Amino acid sequence: MGGLRWDIFCHVVDNFGDIGICWRLATQLAARQQSVRLWVDEPSALAWMAPAGCPGVQVLAGSGADVAYEPGDIVIAAFGCPLPPNVLAAMVRAGQQRDRRVGWINLEYLSAEPYVARSHGLASPVPGGAAAGVHKWFFFPGFTADTGGLLREPDLLQRRLRFDRAAWFASQGIAWAGEPVVSLFCYEPPVLDQWLAAMAQSPRRLLVTDGRAASALRGALAAMPASWNRDQALKISFLPLLSQVEFDHLLWAADANFVRGEDSLVRALWSGAALVWQAYAQSDAAHHAKLDAFLDWLHAPASLRRYHRIWNGIEIAPLPDIEMTQWRAVVEAARARLLAQEDLVSRLLGFVAEKLVK
Repeated sequence: MGGLRWDIFCHVVDNFGDIGICWRLATQLAARQQSVRLWVDEPSALAWMAPAGCPGVQVLAGSGADVAYEPGDIVIAAFGCPLPPNVLAAMVRAGQQRDRRVGWINLEYLSAEPYVARSHGLASPVPGGAAAGVHKWFFFPGFTADTGGLLREPDLLQRRLRFDRAAWFASQGIAWAGEPVVSLFCYEPPVLDQWLAAMAQSPRRLLVTDGRAASALRGALAAMPASWNRDQALKISFLPLLSQVEFDHLLWAADANFVRGEDSLVRALWSGAALVWQAYAQSDAAHHAKLDAFLDWLHAPASLRRYHRIWNGIEIAPLPDIEMTQWRAVVEAARARLLAQEDLVSRLLGFVAEKLVK
């Protein structure tokens, strides 16, 4: 399939995960000779997330509602992002003028729950309104071969193997002496004080990402008793905002990664280190089922399951210590299963070639 013109529409909600995933998708499409326009209502995060930009990707601020929109070949609405009426109307007009309709894909959120495989690749005709007659297709990322897969650059594992851990610490101005390393990218875990106390029981280096994780940790530190880290066994480094490239390096530098949301979970899986995931909390507790489904797919042992339940506030109990060796082996086995499958962009291009561009 030759190069197509793609429009990706993204609405930034609160934690920059949406724009992070959309940027990875856009750049990986561009690397395969696709032309991409990324429409995002709040693009400012890209200044630190992707400061170098990417050839083949054009970033357009706004929703497209206030422009004379002319669609490309494929329109992606990311994570339920609503498309403005003028965009929908332009898609209908373009479909009437060409020998094929504009392809409309809803890129959904990641989950390991059973509905993902059942729903992936389904079409939904739009019965009325500005987009009447257009078919919307649902594309679900996932962990198994019957889903849309996960984002992964073709050279990701080669870059991971070439990574120089000591050199990276030096570049960050961190005096690392070989102690175990833990990274923290979280929301506000309810057991952060317990976690700090457990972490300080043996020599470790804690790398804290900027934003909510740093704020939560500073709040927990302020409430800790004076003697909690008496021997300074736990050394804490607060990091600046990291680009996507440097965030990968952070995950590669750690022995255990505490991550949150969707994009960082996937990148932590590719790192191969032990991981603990904090799911985005939902008022109806739907994230409980999402977490359990992921742990089922991961083949998580009982110790890792219980740790997740406590870390996510589902179970109230003393927090045990991290079992880095066993949990790393679990992640490495899961990564091997994923590497045997096609990545998301390969599956997306195949899906478009089969369903939308004939």
